[in-house]
Amino acid sequence: MPTPTAPVPSEVKRALERLGADVSEARRRRRLPMEVVADRALTTRQTVARIERGDPRVAFGTWASVLFALGLANRLGELAAPAGDREGLALEAERLPKRVRVPRTDRGNP
Repeated sequence: MPTPTAPVPSEVKRALERLGADVSEARRRRRLPMEVVADRALTTRQTVARIERGDPRVAFGTWASVLFALGLANRLGELAAPAGDREGLALEAERLPKRVRVPRTDRGNP
């Protein structure tokens, strides 16, 4: 019986399904059977199949191990990189002051 989990937002579900399909294509382009990828990622063939289906119950570390087994783990560090955070950069730009003034000093003190 599958472990019950909290519902996943539909946008997240679609993104995981897309990522799973990309993992499947990357594996097939490399002509690697699921068993080989599973061995390299220290997991099972069934888990690799779940990843390729975009199952949200698979642990992120397992996803990362499978990406590593395919030679794609180097991009994981870029997922939430501040430089690629367009929304955060836009919010930061909105908060910039319109004008910047030099602070006034006491004229009697040098």
